[in-house]
Amino acid sequence: MGWVLDLDGVVWLGDQPIAGAAEAVARLRAAGETVLFATNNSSQQVGEVEEKLARQGIPAEGDVITSAMAAASLVAPGERALLCAGPGVTEALEARGVELVDDGPADVVIVGFHTWFDYAGLTRASTAVWGGARLIGTNADTTYPTPTGPIPGGGAILAAVAAATGVDPIVAGKPHEPMAALLRERLGPEAVMVGDRPSTDGAFARTLGYRFLLVQTGLGATEGPPDPVPDEEHADLLAAVAAHHPTAAAS
Repeated sequence: MGWVLDLDGVVWLGDQPIAGAAEAVARLRAAGETVLFATNNSSQQVGEVEEKLARQGIPAEGDVITSAMAAASLVAPGERALLCAGPGVTEALEARGVELVDDGPADVVIVGFHTWFDYAGLTRASTAVWGGARLIGTNADTTYPTPTGPIPGGGAILAAVAAATGVDPIVAGKPHEPMAALLRERLGPEAVMVGDRPSTDGAFARTLGYRFLLVQTGLGATEGPPDPVPDEEHADLLAAVAAHHPTAAAS
């Protein structure tokens, strides 16, 4: 069976590793499980995410799926895209063969998490949408977990563009179908989803048709009673893995 692991709040908080996460991944692989990492943070390039995992003792080359990749799957090669997003989205669209434009008419506007969002960026994105461009958000998460508490997420930026234009965006990342399709292609119809936020990861597990294992190392506790109700609840990723593979030795 495959395992899908959220990153922010499950494997790390910002740049701080969560204790036991590397051991948990090693246990899963020692037990013969396929492990993929799914993140709604579209700002970083895939190689950067893989390198960050490697620094924490988790080899992950080819095993990272991002909401930027999911957003790119909704854009046809040759279409014109205006970005209100970070380098991860640029990378995914260039790999897809999409033409990137800084201003003017576009077929699609893609919004994702980035820390330099400003009024000029809001104006460029809104103008393109008013001109007929489709509005795609990499994700709708309004906050992003850090060791010192939540900060505004990509969904907050998307909400600004949606409010300005009056257009309901298409959302590509968790818990929506575009990202689910990328994971089902790799893992098939049955697997486990581990996450810290029921509203995102739990709903994503339901979209995937996978079991949902909730861990208490991220933002989930701030959401109140979990909805949807998880299939299992654990203190952290290592505890979740130990419940399924109590004797698996890390290789």
